[in-house]
Amino acid sequence: MKGFAYYMKICVAGCGRWGSLITWYLAEKKDFPVTLYGRPESKHIQRFLTERRNDLLVLPESVEISTDISCFEAADVIIISINSQSLDSFLRELEPLGLKNKIFVLCMKGIEISTGRRLSEIAKENVDPSNKVAVWLGPGHVQEFYAGIPNCMVIDSEDEQTKHLLVDSFSSELIRFYYGEDMIGNEIGAAAKNVIGIAAGILDGSGLSTLKGALMSRGTREVARLISAMGGNQLSAYGLCHLGDYEATVFSKFSHNREFGERIAKGESFDKLAEGYYTVRALMDLCEKYSVEMPICREVYETIYEGKSCRDAIDSLFGRSIKSEFN
Repeated sequence: MKGFAYYMKICVAGCGRWGSLITWYLAEKKDFPVTLYGRPESKHIQRFLTERRNDLLVLPESVEISTDISCFEAADVIIISINSQSLDSFLRELEPLGLKNKIFVLCMKGIEISTGRRLSEIAKENVDPSNKVAVWLGPGHVQEFYAGIPNCMVIDSEDEQTKHLLVDSFSSELIRFYYGEDMIGNEIGAAAKNVIGIAAGILDGSGLSTLKGALMSRGTREVARLISAMGGNQLSAYGLCHLGDYEATVFSKFSHNREFGERIAKGESFDKLAEGYYTVRALMDLCEKYSVEMPICREVYETIYEGKSCRDAIDSLFGRSIKSEFN
């Protein structure tokens, strides 16, 4: 299996900022043969076809760029970095190819709104059983990685051999990977992190950035409760998938979720993808299903979907009954 790593052909689905960064990283830093796939109508893939670049990075000449979905047939590893709510439909598009004995790596953070399914559950239900499924999660922004600023991330899979193959093959001086130990905790923690990012932006936009310390502490605590109720390890909330990703989401100027929350508080529009917008709806359903209190996430939901003012949401949290910190 170790020798196989040197010959892995990789195909990346999704030519947005993260998919393009993964493509650049695996080709430039790890010297893998990589193909970047995008739909023909995508303005992103069209720019890569003509200029081999976007506003953030330039792809190495070794990278193949394709709008032909059959390109996945030749890949050993299929990395998917698209809107999490589109995963099910995308995998259905791949079904006619009859893909077998591949490794599917999911590089998104979210929960399906309509079903509450984790992304790995969606993948396993849509691909042939001969395929393996893994998730690639953790902190970092395209702008920082491309500038050579290192970070730590985690790869997890229910298949131990697949997990070790990917971590050992993808690690470098730019990204230090860890072996994940809890698919439920890592996926839920990563998805919920985006909701906490929106809450952080609301604090920024309300002139209350000093509350971010409390937000980090209490946000991690409520996410840990949900992970535990779902059968995962609550300690995962304190790992790279969630708390370890807070700097990149709660503080960074590059965080879409944080910026989205800030725009809400300021009454401004925001037209970029903020995954937490979708995730918080799914979290509310999971809260009810597993009888878990997630007051911060609920206030974010009511602010976004029910028109509650940011000031009233913050006051609601401060008006909750007094309790022990860790009970």
